[in-house]
Amino acid sequence: MAKGSNVGLASLSDAADSVIVSLCWSSAAGDGDADVSVLLLDGNGKVRSDADFFFYNHPAAADGSVQLLGKNPTGSGSEDRISLDLTAVPQDVERVVVAASRDSGSPFGELDDLLVTVSDRVGETLLGFSIADASVETAFIFGELYRRGEEWKFRAIGQGYDSGLAGLATDFGIDVDDESDDAAATEPVAVAVAVAVAQSALAAEVAPPSVEPAVALPTQGARGPQPVEAEPPPARARRPRTAKKKVTLAAVAKKSLAENDGWKPARLFPVPSLKSDKEREVRATSVLLSVMAEVPEFGRRLTAPFGAPAGRMQTFTEVPLPHGENPKRPDGVIRVERAGKLWTALVETKTNGNPLKPDQVQSYMDIAARRGYETVITLSNDVALEGSPLVAVKTDGRRKHKVALWHLSWAEVAHQAQMLIRHEGVGNTAHAWLLQELLHYLQHENSGCHGFQNMGPAWVPVRNGIDTETLCKGDQRATEVVESWERLIRQVCLRLGGELGQKVLPVQRARRGTDPHSRRALLTDRLCEEGRLSAELRIDGTPGVLAIVADLRTSRIRVSIEIPAPEGSYPLTSAKRLARLLAQAPADLHVETLVEGGNGPRDTLEKLRPEPADMLPKDGAHITGFRMSLFKGMGSTRGSAESGFIRSIDDAVDRFHGNVVAHLSPFERLTARRTPSSAPSPQVKV
Repeated sequence: MAKGSNVGLASLSDAADSVIVSLCWSSAAGDGDADVSVLLLDGNGKVRSDADFFFYNHPAAADGSVQLLGKNPTGSGSEDRISLDLTAVPQDVERVVVAASRDSGSPFGELDDLLVTVSDRVGETLLGFSIADASVETAFIFGELYRRGEEWKFRAIGQGYDSGLAGLATDFGIDVDDESDDAAATEPVAVAVAVAVAQSALAAEVAPPSVEPAVALPTQGARGPQPVEAEPPPARARRPRTAKKKVTLAAVAKKSLAENDGWKPARLFPVPSLKSDKEREVRATSVLLSVMAEVPEFGRRLTAPFGAPAGRMQTFTEVPLPHGENPKRPDGVIRVERAGKLWTALVETKTNGNPLKPDQVQSYMDIAARRGYETVITLSNDVALEGSPLVAVKTDGRRKHKVALWHLSWAEVAHQAQMLIRHEGVGNTAHAWLLQELLHYLQHENSGCHGFQNMGPAWVPVRNGIDTETLCKGDQRATEVVESWERLIRQVCLRLGGELGQKVLPVQRARRGTDPHSRRALLTDRLCEEGRLSAELRIDGTPGVLAIVADLRTSRIRVSIEIPAPEGSYPLTSAKRLARLLAQAPADLHVETLVEGGNGPRDTLEKLRPEPADMLPKDGAHITGFRMSLFKGMGSTRGSAESGFIRSIDDAVDRFHGNVVAHLSPFERLTARRTPSSAPSPQVKV
C-alpha cells in the first residue's frame, strides 16, 4: 500500500472479521526495539477513557477485542503481533489506531525495514505497508482500522511524533503524568503515561468520559500531528506511572480446584513414563532447547556467556553429522542468526548423574572445528570448577578455526528459569508459563535433571579415614572430596540465589594470584588435619558472610553468621533489639557476643530471650559484634547414590537463612552508621 491509501478488508478476505496486525523492524546492530500500542477512538478522535489505551502493562481488553500477543525475534529485528476481533469492538469506537514508540528518546530513523502487515483469522496476509521515510520520530502511527458503515477498512498512515509516547498519547486524550527530569530519567520509557489500573485491568465495559478532553484536536505539523496548546486541566491526584514491567509468576500458587490430592494437574512436559537414561536424555534435551527457542530472554541468558550473539534462535535435536565412517548425532544443535551470520553450538546432554564421555565430546569438538561451528556445550548434573575441566579434550593447533568447550549444570538451568519467572520477568504470560513448566519438569524426581547429588566414590573412604585417623596429607581421595564440596557449595549458591532473587557467591579467602589448584591443596591439608570442610557465602543485601562448616569427626554441620554491633549504641539496647529481631528464630540458636581481645558470653536463644542482658560481658569489654550459629546432624547415608550429606547441607542453609538471616536487615541498617575505622576489612575474593 502507498502512504495515505485505504482498502476495505471484506474485499480482500471472507475471514477478515478477526485480524492479526504485525509490526516489524530491524537494525544493523541487531538490538533495535520498540513498543507497540493500540488506541480505541470514538467519533471525536479521542479515547473514551484511559482504558482504551493498550500497551505492555495493559495488553488486553476484557471483551477480547484487543490483545497484544508479544514480540518474537526475527533475524536482526523483531515482530510484534496484535490480535483484533473486529466483531467485539464496541459500537461507539470508530477507529483503532496501531502505533509504536521507542525508549530513551531513540528515533525510528535508527531502525530499518519498518513494515506493518494485516492477516485474516486463517493466517492469510491481506496487505502490507512499508515506511521508508522515518527520521527523528520517537513514536509512529503505522496505520488504523476504521468503520465505514458495517465495513472495516485499513488506512496506511506512516506519521510520527518527535515528542515520543507523550505526544502520541496526549493527542488522543490520554492523561500524561509529568514527572521531574530526574525521575523520568530513571524510567525505562522516555515518558510514563498514567493509566488508572482499576479501569484498565478490571472494567468490562467502559463508559464515555464525562468531561471534554483538555487537549484540542491535533493539527498537522512538520512531523505529523502536533498538540495544540490548550487550557491546562485542573490539578488532580497523582496517578500510577506505567514503568515498563515484565511478567513474573506469583510466589504463592493459586488455590487448586481439585477434589482431592489424587487429582494431578495436566503438564506440558510429563515425566512419569520415562524408563531409561536414554529416554531421559532425549526428553530433557528436547524440552530445554524448545523452551530456549520460544522464550528469547531464557535462550539469551543461557547462551550469552558462551559468546552467542543476540538474534533469532532455532534449536534442533538428534542432528546427523558426518564423521568418518560413522556419522555422529549430537543430542542438540543451537543456531543463532544475526545480521546474516550464524553462530552454532553442538550440545551433549547427560542426566541422572551419568558422566560425560571424553571420546564422545572429542568427536563433537572435531566435527565443530571442521564445519566452522563456534562452540560445544556439555550439559549434566555435575558442576564445572575453575581449573578442573569435566572432560579433557585435545585441540589441533594446526587448525585456524578454534572451538570453545563450555559446560552447563542442570542446577544452573533451573536457577536461570527461577530468576526470570520469579524475580526479573519475561515478555509475556505465555513465556512465564513455559518456564514454569520447564522448572516443574527439571524438579520432578523422574527427570534425572536434579543437579549435583553425589559426593563421589572417594566420599566414604575419606570419612572412614577421618574416623580412624588414618587419612594422610596428599591423599588424592581427599582432593576429590574437596572438589565435590566446592561443587556442592556452588550449587547451594545457585539454588538459594534463585529462591531469593539475589546474587549469592562463594567467598574464597586466599592470597591474590593464588591458582585454584593451590587453594584446593590447602583445603585438602586442612581436611586431613582437622576433619572439616568449610565454605563462606556472600548474599546480596545480607549483613555479614554466611559460614558453613561440616565436621566429619562429629558428623555435625554448623551454619553461622557474624554481624557487627551498631556504632554508638548502648550495649543493652543492641542486645534487646537483636533479641526482638530473633523472636521467630529456633530456640536452639546459639548466640555469642564478640568482644575485643577475647570471647564473650555464649548461650542458646532459649535461655537468652528472658534476659537479653545476659549477652553483655561481665567485665564491661567493648562489644564488636554478635555471632549466631545453628547446628544440625550430618545424615547417615554414605552410599554412592544420592547423599544424605547433601540434603543435610541444603536443609541447614535453608533453615538458618529463613529463620535467622532473613530477619536481620533492620540490625544491618543500624550498623551502616559505623565508622570506617571500626568496620572489619577482610581481604576476600568472590
